[in-house]
Amino acid sequence: MKRHPSLRTPIKRVRGFGSAHDGTHHFWVQRLTAVLLAPLLVWLVWSVVSLAGVSHVGFTEWVARPLNAVLLLISLGALFWHSMLGLQVVVEDYVHNAPLKLATLVILKFAHLVLGLAAVYAVLRIGLGA
Repeated sequence: MKRHPSLRTPIKRVRGFGSAHDGTHHFWVQRLTAVLLAPLLVWLVWSVVSLAGVSHVGFTEWVARPLNAVLLLISLGALFWHSMLGLQVVVEDYVHNAPLKLATLVILKFAHLVLGLAAVYAVLRIGLGA
């Protein structure tokens, strides 16, 4: 028996099979964190170079200054977020085994969360003098 051609349009046939509509947001967040990191990393490198030879006490006093602590926290947040987004793209593009991809993404997100929180905790602990 001969099959009749479908009356559905090509777009109707593929609707629901494509994008999760998250790519644009991901793209813009990654670009915005990159733009935010550019001046922050220049400030951070300049600060670290200017602190060369300073004792541990001098470094903790530098971190404890409110402006430095706030800029460090913003830098850490943007850096870990940007890193996580970039590694997520690499895993999604190059890991083709679905269970391995899911496990890798979960591990990456968990590692970024734990390391980011540890870094923020360290800055807050020094900044608050605890």
